[in-house]
Amino acid sequence: PQLLSSDDIIKEALDQCRTTADSRQITLTFQDSDDGALLGDRDQLTMAIHNLIENAINYSPAETKVAVSTSIANEIITISVADQGIGIPEAEVERIFERFYRVDPARSRETGGTGLGLSIVKHIVKAHGSQITVISKVDKGTSFSFKLEKA
Repeated sequence: PQLLSSDDIIKEALDQCRTTADSRQITLTFQDSDDGALLGDRDQLTMAIHNLIENAINYSPAETKVAVSTSIANEIITISVADQGIGIPEAEVERIFERFYRVDPARSRETGGTGLGLSIVKHIVKAHGSQITVISKVDKGTSFSFKLEKA
């Protein structure tokens, strides 16, 4: 594992998603925090955050925002990606991390995803000793977050 800055990997993931966000008129926001140093695989963690942001963009209507944030408490860094999108029905939340599972197959044709994004995120987060949590309200939005130990 490398010593990483949570702000750096989040900014890298945001930069990778900016074109998609702009094309869909989605505003990306990131509230810089007290920078959290952590140990992990830079490429994997950047990919996990990228996949969460990309999903948030793809499941949000135009002119909404996707907010990435971090918070630090008790030597734990929480990274969250929240959208104002269509939300996930409660019955589906458990299944969204399955490979190729789609809440809305019609939307996946529109956005061109593979259905692997969240299963990859879950795998990466688990490899870093954490788990991903989801809070979602239909028609209000979804927030994904995971916690990593501060280095």
